[in-house]
Amino acid sequence: MVSTWPASLFEKNCFSPYLGSNWLLLVYLYFLRMYQAQLHRCPWVCLSEAPVETPSCPTWFTGHPLAAAAMASAEAHLEAEALPHISDGDTNEIRAAVEKGDLRAAATKAQEILASEEQIQLHIAVTGESGSGKSSFVNAMRGLQDREEGAAELGVMETTMECSPYPHPQHSHVTVWDLPGIGAPSCTPDTYLKQVHFDRYDFFIIISSSRFTQNAATLAKEIQAQGKRFYFVRSKVDQDVSNERRLYDEEGVLKAKGKQATETRSQRYDEMAVLLRIRQDCERKLARLGIRSPQVFLVCRDDFSMKYDGPRLLKTFLDDLPSEKKLSFLQCLAITSREVLRKKKEELMKYVWLKSLASCGASAVPIPGLSAAVDIAILVTSLKEYCRTFGLSEESLQKLAEQVNKPVKELTDGIKTPLDHEITKDLVIKLLTQSIGGAAKNLPFLLKSIPTFLGPIGSLVSAAMAFPTTFFLLRNFLSDAADDAERVLQKALEGTTQKSHLWS
Repeated sequence: MVSTWPASLFEKNCFSPYLGSNWLLLVYLYFLRMYQAQLHRCPWVCLSEAPVETPSCPTWFTGHPLAAAAMASAEAHLEAEALPHISDGDTNEIRAAVEKGDLRAAATKAQEILASEEQIQLHIAVTGESGSGKSSFVNAMRGLQDREEGAAELGVMETTMECSPYPHPQHSHVTVWDLPGIGAPSCTPDTYLKQVHFDRYDFFIIISSSRFTQNAATLAKEIQAQGKRFYFVRSKVDQDVSNERRLYDEEGVLKAKGKQATETRSQRYDEMAVLLRIRQDCERKLARLGIRSPQVFLVCRDDFSMKYDGPRLLKTFLDDLPSEKKLSFLQCLAITSREVLRKKKEELMKYVWLKSLASCGASAVPIPGLSAAVDIAILVTSLKEYCRTFGLSEESLQKLAEQVNKPVKELTDGIKTPLDHEITKDLVIKLLTQSIGGAAKNLPFLLKSIPTFLGPIGSLVSAAMAFPTTFFLLRNFLSDAADDAERVLQKALEGTTQKSHLWS
């Protein structure tokens, strides 16, 4: 059986020149070291119970090609702040399993953590005066047209008489709630939050299509007093912009003969000036109602996520969410800018280590020709998740094409990664074969040289390839999918007015 893991392997100073305090990388390094030890007969891997002295510094580390890649990865992706949100208890359980050399226990814990992450719920409340466009906003947040199946019901009168949940169609862990209007007869400001079950929601969006009223200001103060965030959203801004544009001729000059430009209306049409005027007017009125330093976001129903303040509003939501809920929101967020794309990639990259570890668990099966056992189902699910998160599915691409009025083929030309529906078990096995690279050449000989009665060592050496192979597969696929999503976004924005402020 394998000797006790030397304590010095986990001393901070042992790997500090490369890794700092990132102990998760030790999982990878241990299995690499087992692999290296068998190839070069390192003295601290033996078949006895007695612990063996370990060199204080891993001089073997720098010469191994996979180890060199691990160093580069550690520098680029695995700083302490780039780890997923994991409780101290879960961290200690994985650490204890790793220190005992119990890969299955560590993998099982990783699977439990990933499963619990999938259960994280995000609840967004949308409220405001009756008729302000709440239901349309709910649909826009969920990427649905107003008449599409599953959309919130619209009406000229208040149609929301109770709190109505609308889960995101692709990501059911995110729910947008359409609340009764704060001006509805059945809802009064002093009892409103109790009636709508205030504690249920992560944050509130207060909508108005004209001016914000005293009811809105009172509600905002109460939400803030109870420790939650709220956002003022001015809807139907496209209608205001259109009405203002009618006052100007085709050349953008004020139509009325002899009419002079005023402090609020220039002689030549300027859309940015119109938007600024609307925003400042809302903010001044909210300040008079007692709201300190109010911030108002201007949005419209069509192209919500790409027009006016829509992208800035979504980014603000993301920035304000606690770390454990960011991924939930990012997964359902449309890619409307390089910034959103970067944040998606950054957040998903944090979980590559856990997914790689989880794939080495009890459900791992040997892969023909690789001499490594991995859980293919976890990898298939992960790659599909990456595709959906980056909008690389037929449905998402079709919607984007309709939104920007371009053929799907024009957007998809140049995509290198498979789309969501193309991810299969056979494809993953093929990708694993490519990912294992040159290290696979030495592994069959290594495994054949291990006697059958040394099964535990064989298992660990197999893991020496399974863990890094799945890590590099997931990381590389994730990076390629992000690159493809950027290319799609660039093509979608070509020739549009949105490109200047979104493509940054």
